[in-house]
Amino acid sequence: MSKLAPQALREQANLSIVPIDYSWSFSDKTIKDTSYITHGYYTYPAKFIPQLAQRLIKEHSSVGDIVIDPFMGSGTTVVEAIVNNRIGIGTDINEIAYLLSKVKTTPIENEELVKEYLNFEKDLPHRLNGRFDYFLNKAQKYIPKNERINYWFLPEQKDKLSIILAKILDIGTENVRNFYLITFAQILKSCSIWLQKSVKPTRDPKKKIYDPLTLFLQQSKKMIKKHYEFNKLLNNRTKQNIDRFRTIQCGDSRNLPCKNGAATLIVTSPPYVTSYEYADLHQLLSLWLGYLKDLPEFRKKFIGSSYKDRDNINLQSKIATDIVESLGKNKKGREVKNYFADMLETFAETKRVLKKGGRAAFVIGNTEFNGVEILNAEVFQEQFENIGFKTYNVIKREIPSKMLPSTRDPETGRFGKASDKNTKLAYPTEYILIMEK
Repeated sequence: MSKLAPQALREQANLSIVPIDYSWSFSDKTIKDTSYITHGYYTYPAKFIPQLAQRLIKEHSSVGDIVIDPFMGSGTTVVEAIVNNRIGIGTDINEIAYLLSKVKTTPIENEELVKEYLNFEKDLPHRLNGRFDYFLNKAQKYIPKNERINYWFLPEQKDKLSIILAKILDIGTENVRNFYLITFAQILKSCSIWLQKSVKPTRDPKKKIYDPLTLFLQQSKKMIKKHYEFNKLLNNRTKQNIDRFRTIQCGDSRNLPCKNGAATLIVTSPPYVTSYEYADLHQLLSLWLGYLKDLPEFRKKFIGSSYKDRDNINLQSKIATDIVESLGKNKKGREVKNYFADMLETFAETKRVLKKGGRAAFVIGNTEFNGVEILNAEVFQEQFENIGFKTYNVIKREIPSKMLPSTRDPETGRFGKASDKNTKLAYPTEYILIMEK
């Protein structure tokens, strides 16, 4: 691996001059490659590919080491940690991320999953066709009393989904029940009037009507096969003692479930400054499971929320201060300031859990608001160094397969349509900052 001296990196005020390392683009990987084992269970926005996490883990840690992802998302880092015989720890403020990551990293005997699938296959057609009204009346309590359910789901689809969900929630074994909740999660978009090819919340009233039961059974079979492959990759010791080798927490990145100086490596792709948009993208499952009662309220807990007032915080970065001043004293300026403040506190927490010589690999790109460049990578590097880290390496990579809306409006920073004028590619490249304690 090429390594740039910290002094040389400090002199590069703009990391855009760092050349692209195409070996980190993984452009030869197919969807099949990037969704192997449990990685393809659920279409999660902005997740990085497992090959990226795997390479970082193998190059910067050893067997038995603790690897942490403070912004766990879909659990990519934790999955790769445990299948590569490390101890994986992950945390995320989003309940959907917690549920998904737990399912993706929990070994379940194949016979248990197949048994429940056969039960679905036998019983659900009867519930959805033979005595529909009877089972619908029993399932009505599982339809959330939230107007956004009716905003996204046609009445017939909503009724059928409620019967499937009721059947899932009757499963006695928690791990198996959670597995099928994720199966349910993956079919929600297809069973709604959410525009199928859009990752931003856009309605399509003329969308094709899909049969929920057909989709549910198809997705179940795919996931059972993938979980079997996942189980085969784990050694018996890990499978039989999974809670010793994996910790999943629904919580704040600034309070990691790890002792001081115990971890060797952090591997993460943190949310961008508009992280509340990720809340919007998860809203279908959040609605059905009762996590989302009020969308604006739901957004408040995410990193960089403009609802916080942090006027007196030292951002430990001149670049960050200049960016905030350029944006002005408005909602956007407050969002960006809060974002950098939240990230700084996360960096301090990574310093607490890392051992001396341990490394933090943060995958982040730059963006733009109101014509102001938001130099996330440069800010992060400066913040890390100002709290006592040194720069081990900076890698610039293309992003051929990251699942994000592909364009942003440069004035608002919001995701846009490719056909809109004035939009530009949101994240054509990104950086991997590798900082050392």
